[in-house]
Amino acid sequence: MPDIDVDFADNRRDKVIEYVKAKYGEESVCQIVTFGTLSSRAVLKDVGRVLGIPLSTIDSITKQIPVILGRVTPLQEAIDSIPELRWVKESNDPKIKQLIEYSLVLEGTNRNVGTHAAGVVIAPAIITDYVPLYKTPSTEVITQYEYKSLEEIGLLKMDFLGLRTLTVLEDTLRLIKENHGREIDLNEIPYDDPRVYELFAAGQTVAVFQFESSKMQEYLKKLKPTSIDDVIAMNALYRPGPMDMIDDFIDRKIGKKPIEYLHPNMEKILRPTYGVMVYQEQVMQIANEIAGFTLAQADMMRRAMGKKDKVLMAEQKKQFVEGAATIFDLIDKFASYGFNKSHSAAYSILAYQTAYLKTYYAAEFLAATLTSEIGDINKMTLLLDECRKQGITVLGPDVNESIATFSVVDGKLRFGLSAIRNVGVGAAEEISRSREEGGRFQTIFDFVSRVDLKAVNKRALESLIQAGAFDSIGHKRAQLHASFERIVQFGQSVQESRASSQSSLFDVLEGEQKEIATYPALVEAEEWSQGEKLNREKELLGVYISGHPLLKYEQEFNSFTSIRLGDASTVVEGSSARAAGIVVDVRRKIDRKGNTMAFVQLEDFTGKGELIFFSDA
Repeated sequence: MPDIDVDFADNRRDKVIEYVKAKYGEESVCQIVTFGTLSSRAVLKDVGRVLGIPLSTIDSITKQIPVILGRVTPLQEAIDSIPELRWVKESNDPKIKQLIEYSLVLEGTNRNVGTHAAGVVIAPAIITDYVPLYKTPSTEVITQYEYKSLEEIGLLKMDFLGLRTLTVLEDTLRLIKENHGREIDLNEIPYDDPRVYELFAAGQTVAVFQFESSKMQEYLKKLKPTSIDDVIAMNALYRPGPMDMIDDFIDRKIGKKPIEYLHPNMEKILRPTYGVMVYQEQVMQIANEIAGFTLAQADMMRRAMGKKDKVLMAEQKKQFVEGAATIFDLIDKFASYGFNKSHSAAYSILAYQTAYLKTYYAAEFLAATLTSEIGDINKMTLLLDECRKQGITVLGPDVNESIATFSVVDGKLRFGLSAIRNVGVGAAEEISRSREEGGRFQTIFDFVSRVDLKAVNKRALESLIQAGAFDSIGHKRAQLHASFERIVQFGQSVQESRASSQSSLFDVLEGEQKEIATYPALVEAEEWSQGEKLNREKELLGVYISGHPLLKYEQEFNSFTSIRLGDASTVVEGSSARAAGIVVDVRRKIDRKGNTMAFVQLEDFTGKGELIFFSDA
């Protein structure tokens, strides 16, 4: 049976499943079980705990087992290939021997049950005629068979993937229409735009789908893509198996290395990728051309690669022409995570579209991307730093101007209320609703008398105050903070009175008269220092909005630094530069030789940079 994967905007995936159930019958459609298995790290911890081995000993092993692009290295592979784990293999300690023996047996066994992130099965009749079902603790009904078993019994499995990028594209296009009056059809944009490739070549791909990582940005600066084919190839290569070929691909593309082929018949297949095996389709063509495989046999090899099926790959090797052993070894290495071109092309088209929007409508694109990341303070911080690098002014949250999500006003990005820590979507939407119904808020007392204080609770209100969301009304943050209980009690009193249908002076009076006659006085308090304001902003928003702690030292900075951190990418490799900033994060790591190293993140007015300290520093 075919295995069909379809991406949908992540905020519409549930609607797709509802549609499929309505179309084919609820009794014929079901989501699929998935079994969490014990990785090498997890099994060592579980077995070690049972054997009573100290956690420090277990950690000394598990911390040396690398995770490569989300894949935890298997235990046998780790102890065979990592020098720092040789002692484990050679240990005479009976406990360590037991640990490894039991862990190798238990590694890969099922540990827990979950629901497949995307898989949905559609049966030709009532699904219980084909497969038993399981009810999860959350009362969700899923199949008891995982996807391989479902394929074997002939059921159609589809992956309905919720892709956040599609939501970001939709939101960006909506913002462009609102702010510029233009309707952009992404199917009609040019795919040979030099400015877009300049963005890729400069490695300015923060928020660009599939090209966000710092390592990918380094490769892009070396490759300097000039066509969508380069982008597709780079996307396919940046995976655990083919990744080793990236430098070779780049060197051949830029003329640093000659383009060579292991066999003359491979030239016409690998010419578009400079002689480097990049796609599964190329493997199929090589098997057909070199080994005489039929296309059906070649597709079997592709499936073996796609499923990472070692047994099936071994069977394929027997069928491969013995004289092509070197070529097969290359294929075998590629097989671990080889990507098909159609998949890479589809995702690279999305990558190009996001890069296009970032190039021409950066404020709208980054606003939509920030909205998609609300709740993840680290990603929001990264994106807000990118706004600063792009020269986009970020305006703080404002109860009279902000909506729940990030928005764009006159080319400036306005902070969304729901992005303030402790506020949330419900409170933000209630503020917008109240403002639409009753107009702008005149004072904080007007605010607490109108919004539902169950939706905008005390914690949310306190965060709004500290984040500066009431600054435009004319209130000082310290004064509002000192008057907090008085403000809340006033709002509760007004709303209780209104709920009990008791008219009050508040209900009768309007405008300035209402404010003067009914609002209590705020507590006198000295305004917070600029440093205190900024610290609270950073805690609640992830960034400094109203200033920066280093601004008062700007003259001193200019006297001894040669570059700002935001411009660090312009420093020529091998040259030196002087920069300074605030230490915002320190991460310690043990290298493979057991030495301690540290990654220190600095921040100045313009951006961030990372310093690496080795053990002899």
